[in-house]
Amino acid sequence: MPEETFNEPRIALNRIYTRAGDTGQTQLVGGQRVPKHVLRIECYGTVDELNSFVGIARVTSQGLASAYLKLHAFAAVLKRVQHELFNLGSILATLPADVQPHQARITQGDIDQLEREIDSANEELQPLRSFVLPGSSRLDAELHVCRTVCRRAERLLVLLAEDEEVPAEAVQYLNRLSDALFVWSRWANHVVGAPETLWEPNAAASAHPHD
Repeated sequence: MPEETFNEPRIALNRIYTRAGDTGQTQLVGGQRVPKHVLRIECYGTVDELNSFVGIARVTSQGLASAYLKLHAFAAVLKRVQHELFNLGSILATLPADVQPHQARITQGDIDQLEREIDSANEELQPLRSFVLPGSSRLDAELHVCRTVCRRAERLLVLLAEDEEVPAEAVQYLNRLSDALFVWSRWANHVVGAPETLWEPNAAASAHPHD
């Protein structure tokens, strides 16, 4: 697949507040003013939220990298994902008619790379005997937060696609990224030597009423 080259950003953020959003509207890339509550805004706002949580996981990975060398390369993977999420936000903030030929976007190459990374990490793991609970390690928990926000972004994007044109790669990417975040959460526990916390239905209070 040929390499994709996007236009570099052409912005100058000299003034942060403009008061333009004080009436509850915001501007799409094409210049259209829309209410801040519309589904398209909710979609790329949730992708932005996901990007922030991925940043937290990246910081944690970097902090552990001196003790666990594999996490140094993993932090770089998370940084790449953050760039991809910003590319996704760019295309979602643009109506289809306004998309430029070299505008940043999600491509099949991004999806393929996630699939390779999922397969590579999964090869190091034992098959699951039950569902897992987040929290065996801090990085594991952070990656599960990323996974659940990613799933929410995917649900919102699928809903948007019922009424508006949405790039197929965008939905596929979020679906694959949520899978990657799940596998990476397990892999992170494997790397740091943290035993996985498996779901035990009978660990609920209802199974021990007299305790």
